[in-house]
Amino acid sequence: MSDSDEDTNPAGVLGIEFVEYLSRQPDTLGGALEQLGFRLIARHRSRAVRLYRQGTMNIIVNADAATLAEHPAVESDRIQAVALHVADAAQAYNHCLRQGAHPVPTRAAAMELNIPGISGVGDSVLYLVERRPGFSIYDVDFDYLTPDHDAPALVPGLHFFGLVHYIDPGRTPYWTDFYARLLGCRALPPDTRFGILPRGTILRGPGGRFHLQLVEPSGDALFDVKWDEQFARLAFGVPDVPYAVRTLAARAVPFDDNEFSHPDACGAVALGLSYDVNFELVRNGSAAPEPDRSR
Repeated sequence: MSDSDEDTNPAGVLGIEFVEYLSRQPDTLGGALEQLGFRLIARHRSRAVRLYRQGTMNIIVNADAATLAEHPAVESDRIQAVALHVADAAQAYNHCLRQGAHPVPTRAAAMELNIPGISGVGDSVLYLVERRPGFSIYDVDFDYLTPDHDAPALVPGLHFFGLVHYIDPGRTPYWTDFYARLLGCRALPPDTRFGILPRGTILRGPGGRFHLQLVEPSGDALFDVKWDEQFARLAFGVPDVPYAVRTLAARAVPFDDNEFSHPDACGAVALGLSYDVNFELVRNGSAAPEPDRSR
């Protein structure tokens, strides 16, 4: 990592800590995650929330009744929050507020962990999480199912690559500026592509630790489907996409394969695993580091 990467990391972002899905069908979504190699390792002590892990990745499935009641129009599973691993959560939060971010009121109950958050795309939340030696944020709110809190990656090198955003027409400059000011992301050249889906603007996070894809509707998309600004899809990076596809296909993971989209050495899209939830594989040779055993 170059000094220039550090110089453009105002929030001290070190990667993605967890991705949280809001779900009315947590068993189905959980089954889909297990097909992908995730393991259910913990349940929330007071809410219908589950923690899944694979390698360095954490995914939370939130089926809490109070949270679902706040989103009555949401019928399908969707990404509701993304937590960024930062060096100093207080510093990162204050920086984001100075840059005009909107704070999100805490939902933590008594004896629950209070994680600072700001408003993201749509009605999503961006949380800011720091790690401390010997302390895990998950220890506060979750009960582990077994003493073993780790889950080896099913496919070597599988890691969080980034997230696809659906945004409204003409909003690419707004979101590009938003992520640049708050997180130090920068737009890559227009011909830069990862995976197999060609559309959108790619933003590179500090140090290349994560990527964001901004996709505006094309043609008559606004009239053909309901288009809302939102996190649309989670992408996993992997050094060898064909190997990953073979491994996951053997576990009955379906992949989009037609004249417009099909698995190749650059990427693949897993479809129909849960209610409107798709996952993307992207060739990325940066294998994630070993899990922090204090987590």
